[in-house]
Amino acid sequence: MSPSPSILSVLSEDLLVRVYGFLDPPCRKTWRLISKDFLRVDSLSRTSIQLLRVEFLPALLIKYPNLSSLDLSVCPKLDDDVVSRLALDGTVSTSRLRSLNLSRATGIRARGLDALARSCHALERVDVSHCWGFGDREAAALSAAAGLKELRMDKCLSLSDVGLAWIVVGCSKLNKISLKWCMEVSDLGIDLLSKKCKDLKSLDVSYLKITNDSIRSIALLPKLEVLDMVSCSLIDDAGLHCLENGSPSLKEIDVTRCERVSLSSLISIVRGHPNIQHLKASHCVSEISVTFLHHLKALKHLKTLKINGARVSDSSLLALSSSCRSLTEIGVSRCVDVTDIGMIGLARNCLNLKTLNLACCGFVTDVAISAVAQSCRNLETLKLESCHLITEKGLQSLGCYSKLLQELDLTDCCGVNDKGLEYISKCSKLQRLKLGLCANITDKGIFHIGSKCSKLLELDLYRCGGFGDDGLAAISRGCKSLNRLILSYCSELTDTGVEQIRQLEHLTHLELRGIKKITGAGLAAIACGCKKLGYLDLKLCENIDDSGFWALAYFSRNLRQINLCNCSVSDTALCMLMSNLSRVQDVDLVHLSRVTVEGFEFALRACCNRLKKLKLLAPLRFLLSSELLETLHARGCRIRWD
Repeated sequence: MSPSPSILSVLSEDLLVRVYGFLDPPCRKTWRLISKDFLRVDSLSRTSIQLLRVEFLPALLIKYPNLSSLDLSVCPKLDDDVVSRLALDGTVSTSRLRSLNLSRATGIRARGLDALARSCHALERVDVSHCWGFGDREAAALSAAAGLKELRMDKCLSLSDVGLAWIVVGCSKLNKISLKWCMEVSDLGIDLLSKKCKDLKSLDVSYLKITNDSIRSIALLPKLEVLDMVSCSLIDDAGLHCLENGSPSLKEIDVTRCERVSLSSLISIVRGHPNIQHLKASHCVSEISVTFLHHLKALKHLKTLKINGARVSDSSLLALSSSCRSLTEIGVSRCVDVTDIGMIGLARNCLNLKTLNLACCGFVTDVAISAVAQSCRNLETLKLESCHLITEKGLQSLGCYSKLLQELDLTDCCGVNDKGLEYISKCSKLQRLKLGLCANITDKGIFHIGSKCSKLLELDLYRCGGFGDDGLAAISRGCKSLNRLILSYCSELTDTGVEQIRQLEHLTHLELRGIKKITGAGLAAIACGCKKLGYLDLKLCENIDDSGFWALAYFSRNLRQINLCNCSVSDTALCMLMSNLSRVQDVDLVHLSRVTVEGFEFALRACCNRLKKLKLLAPLRFLLSSELLETLHARGCRIRWD
């Protein structure tokens, strides 16, 4: 008897696409495996993809003809030859691609970028950040993408004004560009950018050695809405005063750590831009004055204010909160004069607050936290690092009233105990929880988190020495969605607890640094269960033997970054690791007492075509073959000699 046709076969393609759109990613994967109809819909409707292995790229581009966004940032072995062949392949079409992420693709140079720019005719967004070999020749090649609207070039250390000139002349439609850490770019490049790209809406010049002349040029941009200039140490008040009557569309500015900037220039910005929504001025002004607060009253649409590190009195905080009632985010970390009085006023006036940073505000107590919890019912993020006066009473209020809380940072809060964790566990939407250096929590408290915070994605237990295997087992059983777990220096953990981590199938980031009691058996269990692991820190895990590393080499094929410093790995195990981990790109190999020079040589040769960052002891610079070092450099690998 032939099987009855699926009900899905009578639905039109449009209806199937709509149904498919309502499914979450895990459900989509399940339906693709059991239904050819959904497999076909997925092929036609998928518009974005992130690749882990570049050899699958041609086939996937054929399978998904409507792809508009392609992320190659985690692909090892990506170089000019690969992308050139792809661009020249007549069976593969890249003409629909609008967004391309090549971040950290250090193997791609001018030839590859030229091929991509000429074959991807619809390209609008490109990310080449952290490509340390990206320089003027590469910029010239990329400038062939005339339709480019967004470009991110963070930490392209070889890019100069010449390369930037190629970009702005060839890509005059740019409306968003990030030049963060491009240290060779000067006033000349910024001036040309401002003259040629009049449609620019977002500009990031953070950490550049530009002067006030650049700000005068930037002030002429009529559509600029977002300006980030973190740690621009040569810019002072004279430069920022130019913005008072310039850049009329400005809505967001970040002058964090601009040490020559004072309140005078901030006042001029506020005075000239009454529609500004996000003002970030952390660690650049010493004190908040009455005059500044007076001008803030004009900012009726202000949503974000960050003044971390300034002296903010209670009266100033009260005046600020009464004037800026639309605030949804405020940062006053390291503002030593902030006390309960000011925070109570803030909570009473800013009822729409979603993000509050009180890190290192040592005079804030449970009274303030209770006031915030009761008044700001939309609170999603609360940072209380090193607030030593916070106890279980304040956390009780959070558990009762902060039902929307998603992120809570209690790092180094010595008043946090098991009872406090019991109260926190009532925040059922919690996704990120930091408890590092909280010495008074035990298995009992961790059990509450594991049993009730099922939506946790990130958990930081750095140096929490009071809990052990039972607590970790509770977390592994109850927080199945965890993708980031930090357990470094949790000295009571043994193989018994660590083996339970294998239940966390979605884990991608794991830190086990300094845990002396785990052995190869514990690491083998993790490797078998956590197949998605991409980052692993095993520094100072001295009792892990080769059996653990062999398991890692066999099962953890998605590992991209690993720290093996001070581990007891042997020549053979290291060679197996570096050979089998086909996606590893960032490795720390310092103080490996059982590995010989020959072991390092063979291991690095096995992975030299995919490494991007490598840390080695300085003496190896003179012991490893020059041929190997030259190959690593040619492939775009940056070596840090310790």
